[in-house]
Amino acid sequence: MQKRHFLFGLSTLTLPSLLKAQYGAKKAKAKNVINIFLPGGIAAQEFLDPKSLAPSEYRGPFGSIKTNVSGIEIGEKFQKLSKVADKFSIIRSMTHGEAAHERGVHSMMTGYKPSPALVYPSMGSVVSVELGGRNKLPAYVSVPNALENGGSGYLSSKYNPFSLGSDPISPSFKVRDLNSDVDAQRFNRRKNILEAVDSKFKNEVNSDNVSAIDSFYSQAYDLISSESAKLAFDISKEDQKTKEMYGLTTAGQRLLISRRLIEAGVRFLTVSYGGWDMHDNIKNGFENQAPEFDQALAALLSDLSDRGLLDETVVVVTSEFGRTPKINNTAGRDHWPRVFSTLIAGGGIKNGQIYGTSDSLGGEVDENPVSPSDLSATIFSLLGIDPEKQFMTQDLRPIFISQGNVLPII
Repeated sequence: MQKRHFLFGLSTLTLPSLLKAQYGAKKAKAKNVINIFLPGGIAAQEFLDPKSLAPSEYRGPFGSIKTNVSGIEIGEKFQKLSKVADKFSIIRSMTHGEAAHERGVHSMMTGYKPSPALVYPSMGSVVSVELGGRNKLPAYVSVPNALENGGSGYLSSKYNPFSLGSDPISPSFKVRDLNSDVDAQRFNRRKNILEAVDSKFKNEVNSDNVSAIDSFYSQAYDLISSESAKLAFDISKEDQKTKEMYGLTTAGQRLLISRRLIEAGVRFLTVSYGGWDMHDNIKNGFENQAPEFDQALAALLSDLSDRGLLDETVVVVTSEFGRTPKINNTAGRDHWPRVFSTLIAGGGIKNGQIYGTSDSLGGEVDENPVSPSDLSATIFSLLGIDPEKQFMTQDLRPIFISQGNVLPII
């Protein structure tokens, strides 16, 4: 039994003071998080945990390459990433029991196993509650759109992410609801009228939806009225050399705008890229998608480091699960949650290391299993958020924001 459950069983009255004493003196190592999510379930064997000594039917179509950290090898399609391995660490022992996409996404986005009785909040929503926004920017942003299970769960819907609504690579890229051709006088007049109507409505109706809408309007006013906030979303202000460093690609421009938003003051940013559900022809799939992601991720880590932002920004690369250890009859890999890999960097992480191992064929955890809740507890801890803090559900049940244990990599 973990200590939090032991304490909770002894006395719910003394738990808050005990946790405050335990965590009160701890200083946050990070200020921000960029959560890069690779939907579909990326194969660790082709990415972060190559099995170069395994038989070909397990090894897959690619080999491994050395990195700039002695003893660490990654998949051969990630040449640029291999040159910045001193800026990240690899967890090779992620594991959970959810082989369906939506359930795996829930596990990785929230740190909780899906439940029919309760919808859990995403990590981004928890950070939004605990740390709030800065510089008139939303605390939690999704690029380009919110992921399933990336919302506020049992928390107020005002902690849902702000979504760009379109893709930064598009020539017509424009953040929805952010541009207004209404002059300042008309803008303020509309705002005052809306506030008067809203005030009367709130006095007559008390609901989370009303409060959330009020919060959304306030956030929208802040964004529209603040030139510096709007500027953070304007990727056209980046010089061409920087754009090309990231790559003039979907992955490149999504990660570039992510850096802009973190630099401007967004607390938690979730960015998705690609489709990694490669049941068929995994060789072709990686050849099509890995190069632009390799360039973009290596550029992001280098750019954050050069700007002095990596020390205060946790960068994590996750997926809902891994892929089967053995190549299937259609030259692909199927769903496999029993062991997979995650990349984590910055924000107090001891970079240039591997934590946990899978077995020689990539089918099971060999050492130091890591659950989604362990990952969430570690991220919260890096931000100075107590993983053992409790939120109250709408029916007044206390729920820990994480059930996991902080990993010894910080």
